[in-house]
Formats: sequence, structure tokens, C-alpha cells
Amino acid sequence: MLDTLHDWIVFRQDGIVRLAGLVSLALVGYMALVFGRFLVYWAGSRHAFRHDRPAEPGDPAAFQWHLVVPCRDEEAVVVQTLDGLRRSAPGAHLWVVDDDSEDATRALVLAAAERDDRIHLVQRRRPHARIGKGAALNAAYREISARLPEGTDRSRVVIGVVDADGRLDPGTLAHVCNGKALGRPDTGAVQIGVRMRNADDERPLPGRGRFANARARALVRMQDVEFQANNAGMQLLRRRTGSVGLGGNGQFVRLSALDSLTAEEGRAGRPWPERALLEDYESGLELRLAGWRLTHITEARVSQEGLVSLRRFLTQRTRWAQGNMQCLRYTGRVLRSPHYRPAGKAEVLYTFLQPVVCVLLVVLTPVSAGITAAGLVLFPAETADFQLRFGPFMAAAFVIATLPMVFWGSAYRRLVHPGRSRLTGLLWGVLLWLYAYHLFVVAARAAARLLLGRNGWAKTRRNAETVAAGAPTALEA
Repeated sequence: MLDTLHDWIVFRQDGIVRLAGLVSLALVGYMALVFGRFLVYWAGSRHAFRHDRPAEPGDPAAFQWHLVVPCRDEEAVVVQTLDGLRRSAPGAHLWVVDDDSEDATRALVLAAAERDDRIHLVQRRRPHARIGKGAALNAAYREISARLPEGTDRSRVVIGVVDADGRLDPGTLAHVCNGKALGRPDTGAVQIGVRMRNADDERPLPGRGRFANARARALVRMQDVEFQANNAGMQLLRRRTGSVGLGGNGQFVRLSALDSLTAEEGRAGRPWPERALLEDYESGLELRLAGWRLTHITEARVSQEGLVSLRRFLTQRTRWAQGNMQCLRYTGRVLRSPHYRPAGKAEVLYTFLQPVVCVLLVVLTPVSAGITAAGLVLFPAETADFQLRFGPFMAAAFVIATLPMVFWGSAYRRLVHPGRSRLTGLLWGVLLWLYAYHLFVVAARAAARLLLGRNGWAKTRRNAETVAAGAPTALEA
């Protein structure tokens, strides 16, 4: 009887140890796959970033330019934005889409339009307003189309999208129409670079203490490194794979390309997706699936305010992650499309799956940690043996993950702040590595929102705003 009980205990012990080992081994294998994909993607981005060659500017007079500024409660920034756009694009028409603002946005735009006949207001009212940025852009598309003279060459008309706090670099339009961008007739859209204009602000939170300002400075700096280095390299890689993504700020689309999307059934007058949290990226997918070439240029940038509030930042990035997850429905169309090369399909799938990968790691990591902790208590010898075998790999993977981020910090220093020390670039790289862990937080929050059926879109408040205006937008299928 005692021998039978002993054998049963040994059998259960051996089974539990094996189960713990299998779960931990599965996590190790999964992390190896994730890091492998990440390193390949990073290597391609790094190579594209280092070998980017600027193109000669084109002739903006060969095109008609219409810059659209979607606004929802933007009285804090809209006047400065219009003034800046008029300086950087003196011949362009500026279209402000007021999405039923509850502040003075409409009055400020009308006052500006009285002084400048190339400033136009597109007024939207509820219940048709506040249903997403895509719907606001579509309203501008319809208004611009209606006002163009009959016989206009729509392939020579360009619609640019600029955030309500966006400011274009001087000469942007000439770079957008260069021979590698809209100067090519098969190019449907161009995305320019993005930078944070408050990255060098010493006191982003006036009236707050030293620690709060240091944290806000670091947050803004990391957003600037992310966009000017990391994201720029990613977009240059996409330029090679034929899978450039469009952003909500600084995209320029040929009107004839937008027209081709409205020819689809049920899309009349609506080239931008209206029930999407990432209408910008999805519009790029639609254009590419329709056969248009998309490209990215680094010769010009649009500046915007980097967020100084961690809460607002996480809210914004959660929306981005949730919108990314919504893009999974394009998987079949992309894989079947003749317009995507194999490398482009692989890149798009990598982008689609990034938040999913983060969610799985969020789930698997504590499970593995819990099993390991239980194993150390119940079966210390066997668990320690497993850790000795695979622990070094986990530690090495953890260290290797920092190297790409350190590179982007150094690359950012050389590109944006060549006068700063190499040690500063190294520090920025390490901070970028820590900053990247926000992806796990926002991916988990986005997944939870999807499971709860919460698809609302809340406007990210500007730094100058103290209270939120209006309720979140409902985006229901």
C-alpha cells in the first residue's frame, strides 16, 4: 500500500514538473519567435534608414492643393494651425471640418475665412457629426469635389490631411510632388515624416514641480525619437516592400485615387472608412488593394504637439492598438491581392499581429512566472535544473531586445541633435527601450475593449486643454 502511494506521488510530481517545463518551454519558444521576427524587421528598417537618399523637389504649381483640417473642439490650436499652413502653403485651399464643436472653433474659423478667401469651413451637425474622423474627411472630399470646376484634371488635385495642431515644414508641397512621390502618375498617396515640436520644451508643465516636468519631457522626447527614427525606418522599409502606411497627420492623396475607392459598391462619396479607429492606415490599405502605389518621404515633416500627460498618451495609444486589431479583417484580402509582393504581405501581417503578440505575452508571462514560482516551492531541484538550462536564453533575449532601441536613440541624435553627446544618444536609446513597454499595456487594454464591445473613439485632448469636451464617439458596426 505504501509503495503504491509513493509511486503515485512520484508520478504526480513528475507530471507537474513536466507540465511546468512544457509551459515554460512554450513561452521560451514563443519569445524566440517574437524576438526573431522583431530583429529581422529591425534590421530591415535600420538598413533602409541608413541608405535613404533624398529626391529633388518637384513643382507644386503643377498641382492643385487642398489641405483638410478635421476639428472637434480645437479652439486652443486652430488659429495658429491656419496661420502656419498659410505660411508653408501660400497657394493651397484650407478646409476646416468642424465636427459639431462645442467651443469657439467655428467662430474662429469663420473669422479667419473673412480675411482669407482660401479658407473654407465645412460644418457638420449631429447626428451626422462626431461619428469618426473618416466621416469628417469624407465630408471634405464631397465639398471639394462639388466646388471644383467642370473638366478639372482630378489626377492633378491633391488632398492633404493635417491635424488641428499640425504645421508643415516650408517647402513640403514641393517635396510631396517630387519625381519619386506624386510626380509619378502611379503614386496614389504620400506620407511625410512627423516630429514633435515641443520636444525641446524645458517646462512642458508650467506650474508643476521638477519631477513632473522631467517625466513630461522624457515622454515627449520618446515620442519624437519614435516618430523621427523608429517609425521613419519602419516606413522606409515599407517603401521597399510596397506596404507604406498612411498616418492621420501629413498624408497627401491624389483625388483620382480617392475617386477610385468611391467606385466600389456602397462607397459613393466616402473614400475614407467611416467605422474605423485607424481610418488613416485603413485608407492606405484600401488604396494599395486598389492598385495604387504609396510612398513615404523624409525630406519634409509635419510637426505636432507631443503629449505631456501619460493618461492621455495611453488613451491615444489604446485607440491605435484597438484600430490595429480591427485591421485583421483585411488579412485575407491582402494575402490574395496581386498588388502586394510577398515581402509586402509579410510586413503587413507583422503590423497586424503586433498588438496580438503583445497580448499573448501579457497572458503567458505571468502564467509562466506563477508555474515557476510554484515549482520552486514544491519541486525546487527539478525547477532549478530547468532554469539553469533555459534561464540564460531568457536573459540574453532580454538584453538583445535593448540593442535595436539603443540604435534608434543614437540614430536620432545624429539626425536631429548632432551637437549632443553620444552618451545622450545612448541614454535616449535606453529610455526608448523602456518606453516601448507601453505597447503591452495598450494592447491589453485594447483587447479588453474589444471583448467588452467598446468601440468608442475619444478625442485626445491638446496640452493646452484642461477639460474634455464632448462625449466619446460611438463607432458601432
